[in-house]
Amino acid sequence: MSAIPRISLKAEVTEHLRSVFLNKEVLAAVGLQEAELRFQKLLTCLSHPPSYTCVRASTHLAPLEGIRLRLEEELKKQKWISSPEQPSVHVAPHPRITDVLLLPVDGPRQVEQLSSEVVVGAQCGSAVLRGAHVFAPGIIASPKYMKAGDMVSVFSDLEGRCTRGATSFQGNKVFVGNGVAEMDRSAIFATETPARGVGVQMVDPLYQSPSFDGVLPSLVFLQNLPSVVVGHVLAPRPGEWILDMCAAPGGKTCHIAALMGDKGEVVALDRIQNKIDRIRQNAQMLSLQSIKAYCFNSTQAVSDEPKQEAKGPPFPPESFDRVLLDAPCSGLGQRPNMASTWSLKEICSYPPLQRKLFQAAVRLLKKGGVLVYSTCTVTLAENEEQVAWALNTFPCLTLQPQEPHIGAEGMLGAGLSPEQLCLLQRFSPEVNWDQIETTAPLAFRADRDTIGFFIAKFLKT
Repeated sequence: MSAIPRISLKAEVTEHLRSVFLNKEVLAAVGLQEAELRFQKLLTCLSHPPSYTCVRASTHLAPLEGIRLRLEEELKKQKWISSPEQPSVHVAPHPRITDVLLLPVDGPRQVEQLSSEVVVGAQCGSAVLRGAHVFAPGIIASPKYMKAGDMVSVFSDLEGRCTRGATSFQGNKVFVGNGVAEMDRSAIFATETPARGVGVQMVDPLYQSPSFDGVLPSLVFLQNLPSVVVGHVLAPRPGEWILDMCAAPGGKTCHIAALMGDKGEVVALDRIQNKIDRIRQNAQMLSLQSIKAYCFNSTQAVSDEPKQEAKGPPFPPESFDRVLLDAPCSGLGQRPNMASTWSLKEICSYPPLQRKLFQAAVRLLKKGGVLVYSTCTVTLAENEEQVAWALNTFPCLTLQPQEPHIGAEGMLGAGLSPEQLCLLQRFSPEVNWDQIETTAPLAFRADRDTIGFFIAKFLKT
């Protein structure tokens, strides 16, 4: 399964992660050899994409089976599921999550590298591994005389060392597939106006998966499986007032509104205005009227004024029936992620912010209300240690069972009891990384081959 080098991290970050995954509690439970093996598998699997694509279906607008059939028809138009080697691909519903469809990813494939090379940034390269084409802003280097229509090999610059506008690059790079240039080099690197649109149309990628650009935009929404699970764990009910504290780009916000049948109100907060605009666009596209999005810092979302009717933030204490804190985090569970240039200081900067947000979340939640905390990272400090801190800091909080619970239990190392760990949900792709056959049924692969993710559910008593 290993077609790409393991994730490229700064040495200090690698050593920090090793200390997390080889902590005393883990070593006592599984031993040094098994703990080290799991850690090495984590570094490898993070650089590779999952073996399937997950889409959330807008079942508030149409039945799941109808959306599934329409999606298959759209993919046939892309000629993605009608190759001689693979005459048909079944778009499968998830067996337990009623608004999820799964599509297989074919890879890693045998693709012959060409002499003409285009170099893209690491983020762009990761997007290509999940089915995207190469957009012009992501291109860093190209052949000197590249013209639209030329066949090129696409490489991802792992360390961010390629000079923009270069004609070649000999640094640390990874091949992600072949494509057709859609623009001349001169148009891509024009100085007056930055190029936009597709720069290279991928025709022979290392990992073959469909492009969802413009495909049924109101009916299917690309979303990682654990991110869909979060909405179901929150379990919103029609008529409730719900807060999504760090809402951009709005996938979870829209899911919450859909699960409520668009009856009630979902307040979405984010600090950046263009991200709020994106949330509003997504809500409009999905025909959701119950979402109210505000540009606001959620750490300051609690009003100290006497209780009053609040149309927007800040809000009086104990205003919301449910709160989702999908916290800003180091993002070290995202897949594929071939490289991160972050320092250890940057990675360790998140827990204090998460605690500030957590304090605001608890104050904003009604007694008897539900708080769900989630991250897309793998560290203890941002996950289980935050749960231990919260339970010690807020006696009013108790951990609750999660439904669905398709991930693993929490990780050892934060001093939580076995009973508490069982109530947590940690998606740990490294556990089954080398044990999942790509020929296995999609439903079997889906719950095991995810991004790294963490979910905790609390009740305020």
